[in-house]
Amino acid sequence: MTPANHTDVYEFILLGLTTHPDLQVPLFMAFLAMYMMTLLGNFGIIVLIRTDLHLHTPMYYFLSHLAFVDICYSSIIIPKMLVQILTLEKTISFSGCAAQLCFFVIFGVIECLLLAVMAYDRYVATYKPLLYPTIMCGSMCWWLVAGSYAVGVFHAVTHTTFIFTFSFCHSNVINHYFCDVASLLALSCSNTHSYEGVILALISMNCLSTMTIIFIFYAYILPSVLRIRSKEGRRKAFSTCTSHLTVVTTFHGATLSTYLRPISTFASDENKTATLSYTIMTPTLNPLIYSLRNREVKAALMRAIGRRQ
Repeated sequence: MTPANHTDVYEFILLGLTTHPDLQVPLFMAFLAMYMMTLLGNFGIIVLIRTDLHLHTPMYYFLSHLAFVDICYSSIIIPKMLVQILTLEKTISFSGCAAQLCFFVIFGVIECLLLAVMAYDRYVATYKPLLYPTIMCGSMCWWLVAGSYAVGVFHAVTHTTFIFTFSFCHSNVINHYFCDVASLLALSCSNTHSYEGVILALISMNCLSTMTIIFIFYAYILPSVLRIRSKEGRRKAFSTCTSHLTVVTTFHGATLSTYLRPISTFASDENKTATLSYTIMTPTLNPLIYSLRNREVKAALMRAIGRRQ
């Protein structure tokens, strides 16, 4: 790693998902539709939680922040990608690339941590129901969310500082549809071995540790759920848990499959395709997963529709 940035690169060229002209219009329409679904679905969840008193609980407080993060997460990438597809303008400035990388890491890390926080909330609610109001009080919820945002900023500053002190003397062409850590690393002509260790350490600390914590919590939650005598109570608990586990598996599985692989594959087309699942698909599907599989959200939606009629 060089001590300073010796690059002469002032802008980068993003190749996007494909260079085939025949695919540009279908891709634009598909990603525009997915982005609109992401915005409508996540904004809808936020408004529903804010306006329905039945959803003023810690779990839905965390869910509203997850929806906000998904909006930000997708908005960092998709609008720029849509402009590139429509206008064939492939360039992004050096500072714009740094900003995109920084905010991408911020919201990606926050999403990981919020999923772990939501698992902790379900653990307390299921395993220690009598202590739940005391443990998950307003100040505790605020600190858990604030801590997630703070850790996200720390990760982003670390990654952005490391990446943009490297020299980009080989090329300014990024074989990706956004400025990703992996694709930028593949362009550097500096010695990146130290930073590769940093990537592994931070991903292990963030993704692997949070995923492990989540599954440990659920190892306690599931036996408690099975002991619930009421079929309705058991069904409600399973509905909430399966929704959360579906999101966790989708997001963490795609993230780990992308970054825990050999450095030589970072700039491959296979890597670009893998990142679609957690950068675009996950923010789009999260509102559907939580609304279709969550009885309380569906009930709140029906109440909201009833008030408008």
